[in-house]
Amino acid sequence: MKIATWNVNGIRARGAQVSEWIARERPDVFCLQEIKASSDQIPTLILDFDGYECHWHGGKGYSGVAMLVRSDSPDVRPDFSHPHYDYETRVVTARVREILIASIYVPNGGKDFGAKMRFLEDLVNEAARCRRDGTLLVLCGDLNVARTENDVHPKERKPLAIGQRPEERALLEQVIAQGLVDVGRALDPDNDGLFTWWAPWRNMRQRNIGWRLDYILASQALADRVKTCRVDAAFGTSDHAPVVAEFAM
Repeated sequence: MKIATWNVNGIRARGAQVSEWIARERPDVFCLQEIKASSDQIPTLILDFDGYECHWHGGKGYSGVAMLVRSDSPDVRPDFSHPHYDYETRVVTARVREILIASIYVPNGGKDFGAKMRFLEDLVNEAARCRRDGTLLVLCGDLNVARTENDVHPKERKPLAIGQRPEERALLEQVIAQGLVDVGRALDPDNDGLFTWWAPWRNMRQRNIGWRLDYILASQALADRVKTCRVDAAFGTSDHAPVVAEFAM
């Protein structure tokens, strides 16, 4: 099973790129964030992409998440839903086979840091509930927290910067502690140049001066089956790059 996530920073600007990436990679599940569009603004080529069931959850110009699930297998019929802590169209979940998958766009926190912390706390509680219930879980998306110092280029490290604050990192660690594995870092533990977001100025992406903000977190039983997890850093014009993991299923 191939599961991917990408903060597209505007589906209307990146619609053709999303279609290109899907056609090339054919993921089983593709989670999108920051679509910044209502359903009537989504490019038709995405809504009608052959072989996929699509769910869009967003409004014009701000936030928004989506999920595309391959529908060419008889045992893949997703039931899309939104958890109680969803606000500003930031979460969509679906059960794919026996796995609960979530596309998540955590608030940046710059305008309302308390809202970001409450969202992360709810995410901890949701992950804990799934662990108690024995639910296989995959959390995908832009979590807007660089997990450790190693996930920020040295030139970008600022102890009080939002996205690097100790209290944010502590909550992300609590999420992961609910039986989840950060599969990207687990497979590449010593790579100090593993980033998924670059500020869109001064050739930061070309110079690989970035942050790792986008994650695929998977239950241990699934992480034990992960084959690869990579950042497609050269693709697209969003300030984020796609992240894709493949599991032996």
